[in-house]
Amino acid sequence: MGATVAESAAADRLLREAVGLVDRSERGKLALTGPQAKELLSGQVTNDIEALSPGTGCYAALLTNKGKMLADLRALDSSDELWLDTERAGLQALFDSLRRGAVGWDAQLHKRTLEQALLSLVGPGAEEAVGGPIGPEHANRRAQLGGADVLVVATDLGVDVVCSAEDADRVRGALDVPEVPEAAAEVLRVESGRPRYGIDLDDATIPQEAGLNDRAVSFTKGCYVGQETVARLHYRGKPNRQLRGLRLSTAVPSGTPLVLGEREVGRVGSSVVSPRHGAIALALVRREAGVGDELAAGDARAVVTELPFA
Repeated sequence: MGATVAESAAADRLLREAVGLVDRSERGKLALTGPQAKELLSGQVTNDIEALSPGTGCYAALLTNKGKMLADLRALDSSDELWLDTERAGLQALFDSLRRGAVGWDAQLHKRTLEQALLSLVGPGAEEAVGGPIGPEHANRRAQLGGADVLVVATDLGVDVVCSAEDADRVRGALDVPEVPEAAAEVLRVESGRPRYGIDLDDATIPQEAGLNDRAVSFTKGCYVGQETVARLHYRGKPNRQLRGLRLSTAVPSGTPLVLGEREVGRVGSSVVSPRHGAIALALVRREAGVGDELAAGDARAVVTELPFA
């Protein structure tokens, strides 16, 4: 059964005013080691992996040769390895690409999905829970919690703690942070306007359509798969779709068609009910649906808005 209104409100207050723990251990996790690990990954994804220094990281995308997204990922230089995590929807594509690409390179690919836990601390108290400031998003450092070795990573909404799956319970105990459902954290993600692969993004999405160029794409690095399409669209064209927010008259499920006049202009992606904004959603909509336009979303009305939600 879903959470009651009171439970949802309590979880929301916790994430906005203190800190809550969301178990995201189901995310796909990989590691690359070896002298040429950065070169290998940089040739496969959109961001400049070779520019990373120990304790830093970045967000990137894995593309087809036509510039469409097969996965998105976070890459961290944790000193002794490149640590990667991705949505499960993109894990197999990322693994296959790196396994094929590693042939001839002095780099080794390791599976970590089942071996490691990922505990997300969300809220203004996240850094205090792990012993103090870490740095800007993707900054990371090794630490100990509950006698276990962990990697703590700064995120846009708090801190992620990575540890061995065997140590997850004692790390959770040492953190002593109340656990909240994923749905509560999803509200904050949608409000901030960050899309999620497998819900808002898929293998038909070009990064610029989703507003990811600033976060995920380097236009000064060396070649990577899909670069020609991404660069051409950036310098010469306009995407046919854009990631927008929707203010809904009532909540609708993900996948609901969005109609302007008699034409379908997109489908609802992430859809949540925010205590601050009411029913809201993310969607990739065709550019003829401008900010302020009202769309039909099933039996609901959807007003197109800029992101993040104000």
